[in-house]
Amino acid sequence: MSTVEPIIIVGGGIAGIATALAAAPAPVLLLTRAPGARGAASLLAQGGIAAAIGPGDTPADHARDTCEAGSHHNDPVIVDLLTRSAPDAVHWLESLGVAFDRNPDGSLALGREGGHDRPRIVHAGGDATGAKVMEALVAAARASGHITRRAGVEVDGLLQAETGICGVSFTTAGGVRETIRGRAVVLATGGIGALFAQTSNPPDADGSGLALALAVGAKLRDLEFVQFHPTALMLPGLHSLPLVTEALRGAGAHLLDSKGRALMTGVHPLGDLAPRDIVARQVWAACQHGGAILDARMVGAAFSEKFPTVLRACLDHGIDPRVQPIPVVPAAHFHMGGIATDAQCRTSLPGLHAVGEVACNGVHGANRLASNSLLEGLVFGRRLGLRLRDQVTGEAPAGAGGIERLRPPALDAQALVGLRALMASAMGPLRDGVTLQAALADVETLAAAGWQGGVAKVLVAAALARRGSLGAHYRSDAPSA
Repeated sequence: MSTVEPIIIVGGGIAGIATALAAAPAPVLLLTRAPGARGAASLLAQGGIAAAIGPGDTPADHARDTCEAGSHHNDPVIVDLLTRSAPDAVHWLESLGVAFDRNPDGSLALGREGGHDRPRIVHAGGDATGAKVMEALVAAARASGHITRRAGVEVDGLLQAETGICGVSFTTAGGVRETIRGRAVVLATGGIGALFAQTSNPPDADGSGLALALAVGAKLRDLEFVQFHPTALMLPGLHSLPLVTEALRGAGAHLLDSKGRALMTGVHPLGDLAPRDIVARQVWAACQHGGAILDARMVGAAFSEKFPTVLRACLDHGIDPRVQPIPVVPAAHFHMGGIATDAQCRTSLPGLHAVGEVACNGVHGANRLASNSLLEGLVFGRRLGLRLRDQVTGEAPAGAGGIERLRPPALDAQALVGLRALMASAMGPLRDGVTLQAALADVETLAAAGWQGGVAKVLVAAALARRGSLGAHYRSDAPSA
């Protein structure tokens, strides 16, 4: 490692690694809980990457769909930046070796998902896009001499000097405490899905980055907006559920209730491909009255080529989606809110940056458009890496010393299970003021017991404060406010 203080990146998903690669040749220290991409939600992404690269499509069209899905709570300047940068992000991944699916004539195969008015989504390996992209990014990071990786560490504090954030503190797998100073600190820790009883996220998506931000007083925003994927594979008793990709509905699959009635008929002009918040509420309601299924039998033999991940997950649990419907349930999937950032990924505290799902720059509004999440990590990760690369040699350290600002200890296992059940009940696709008020009283106690409780407290408080419905935040006591 160079004697120049490194850029410290916490998190090894798509946003963290994109930032690290773009920062070359500035020295980067990449800190992760698990080796490689293990533990990153990016690895599990079945959806693809949205980009206006098809005939007649434009970034403006992509931006319109993004804002409509987000209930126009989006920052239009940030949305424009995302959609204009999308084609280049796809080409950059191709340069790293990602082999996107193609048509027989050699053109990129474009799929359609909920909220998009046309096919504009590239996939790699069918529904294995996240795994294919992360494989290429991890390989590139391992081959890059400017990146030092340390896995098996739990970052539990930030170093705060008079002029800003100047480093991190963490515990190694062997229980050793360390502190490291850096020229810049980047939080790329992912989302909060693991704080809910049922999620499509891995267990590491537990709000750890938000807890670090809370410990140093960084500003947060839009915390009430939690997206539920309408179709996770219903497996009672499991916490992290396999995803049943939305692209199946783009290929003709239909959602039905337990009596075989179409769930989305007459609900939205796009039917089964309506924005996720609308579909999730319909599926959630059906699950309270007998259950919901996704009939994808028309896909037939194409399952093994186009949807191998879904096919494998279903077969592993005794379901053959080629000949029988798939039982589904909404699951906590993506957090539109997070640490408040600007277009440069800067937080309210000098020296501290955030990127990817842990950050909130306004691009997703009140509800994320399908296949904009991997795109967000790529676009803003690369922008951040380039900016830090250019500034790192001339940027002064954030002051001598630094005080450790530690987040509280973690909840014990039993308390965490209770918290997840509470969040599923109060902060699900359908919410109401009475339930939220009762939940806030309960999370007050949990917040005193562990940092996950502290994160849950600010989420519930934000949902209680927004009295009207907007996007993924739907109040049954004010559905049209």
